[in-house]
Amino acid sequence: MALLAHSWRQLCLLLEMIKFEHTVFALPFALIGMLLAADGLPPPPVLGWIVVAMVGARSSAMAFNRLVDLEIDRHNPRTAGRALPAGLLSSGQAWGFTFLSAALLVLAASRLNRTALALAPVALAIVWGYSFTKRFTALSHLVLGFAIGIAPSAAWIAVRGTLEPAPLVLTLAVMGWVGGFDIIYSLQDEEFDRRMGLHSLPARLGAARALWLSRALHVATVALLLWLPRWAPLGAWYYAGVAATALLLAYEQTLVKPNDLSRVNAAFFTVNGFVSLGLLAFTAIDLAARGRF
Repeated sequence: MALLAHSWRQLCLLLEMIKFEHTVFALPFALIGMLLAADGLPPPPVLGWIVVAMVGARSSAMAFNRLVDLEIDRHNPRTAGRALPAGLLSSGQAWGFTFLSAALLVLAASRLNRTALALAPVALAIVWGYSFTKRFTALSHLVLGFAIGIAPSAAWIAVRGTLEPAPLVLTLAVMGWVGGFDIIYSLQDEEFDRRMGLHSLPARLGAARALWLSRALHVATVALLLWLPRWAPLGAWYYAGVAATALLLAYEQTLVKPNDLSRVNAAFFTVNGFVSLGLLAFTAIDLAARGRF
């Protein structure tokens, strides 16, 4: 029983380390890509393996990021209490979790189609590669956006085995959305990043100008979402979802000011969860209203 309890605690620490609950940011957009590719619901095994692939890819990416940033996290008061820098987990455990999660992605891709399997290493290279970008470019926020944004394109490939304009538009929309909210989140580390020689838009431009870029990215996100029906059969319910998304993003931007970061977590976690889940719900309703389910 003691061994079982210890193993459970370690698993909980691993899931906390990767913020497993934040899978809600990327997974809904992957499911939107899946629904559009299948023009409704795909066969249950395809849906299941897409979810497994998404969980594996994100879990591996987050664990890898924690390992790459271990020394940085030790020096940052905001992150020093995380499991790895605090010594609650070992690097060996984190590496094991990273590769196990990557293997889960590859397994899921192999159960989908040949194209998905062939591109699985490319997906891993993208989601792992983001972790190094803050060391040399202030555009790391957009790289993160792209790493998460490939989710709908990957799901499209999982269903059809091809890539078409619709998922690419959705990928760009997610890229702008994530880039915008990552700028907001990174405001917390503006001074730390400068001191450590790390690159971020707040560290380079200051909080006020970085926030304007965040707003511009969110405007671009809404514009791309409005453009998506040019490439996919979407109707009134989907447009209602985009309107709700626009309102949520506008609200998110009001929560944070250059001299007041007290509501960053509300902007980052709560609002963005509603954005992704809400747009998925409206897209599903739109397809259901046209008899696709």
